[in-house]
Amino acid sequence: MTGYFVTGTDTGVGKTHVTAALAERGRRAGKRVFAWKPIETGCESVNGTLVGADQEAISSDWQQGELRGRYRFRRPVAPWVAARGEGPIEPARIMETFQRGAGNADLVLVEGAGGWRVPITEDLDMGGLAKMIGLPVIVVARGGLGTINHSLLTVEAVERDRQEVAAVVLSCRPGEDPDFVEENAAEIRRRFRGRVLSVWSDPSVLDSML
Repeated sequence: MTGYFVTGTDTGVGKTHVTAALAERGRRAGKRVFAWKPIETGCESVNGTLVGADQEAISSDWQQGELRGRYRFRRPVAPWVAARGEGPIEPARIMETFQRGAGNADLVLVEGAGGWRVPITEDLDMGGLAKMIGLPVIVVARGGLGTINHSLLTVEAVERDRQEVAAVVLSCRPGEDPDFVEENAAEIRRRFRGRVLSVWSDPSVLDSML
């Protein structure tokens, strides 16, 4: 089984784009994919039920109920803040669902909410959840200005928590200067000896992660 925990240098950097692309590449390769975002905030009500757009974007068809997403909150804030007044987030329940979903999968992708230090409970942040799950970590970052600092700081935090960084992936947007992005990637490679990838419109570069 191949698996990754997907975190980001910030919110909105492209975690879902990268996770969905990896999941789709895995399905095309004939793998049974469990792609799961256990906690999502900023969800919208559809016919009286909260729906997580990110959870829907990455999940395989066979994933239903909690296997599509364990927690959904309306407010677009950190999970620990969003959960106030709506009942606690229980890490044990996240782990139970994760183990159930991952048990028969060839490729497992767990997408975090926000970045590595986003609080989940009073005592647990996203990095702590990743450590409980125990998968190598993909750090997703923007391609443009500021990404060198943000990427390297996140890598340092992940490694300080004694977790393996499988790759840094720059999730590039239309209109970004590809030469500038590659300069950023080269500088990150100079300081981080692991894999550094740039994802444009063609996600086949991610096949090396499968």
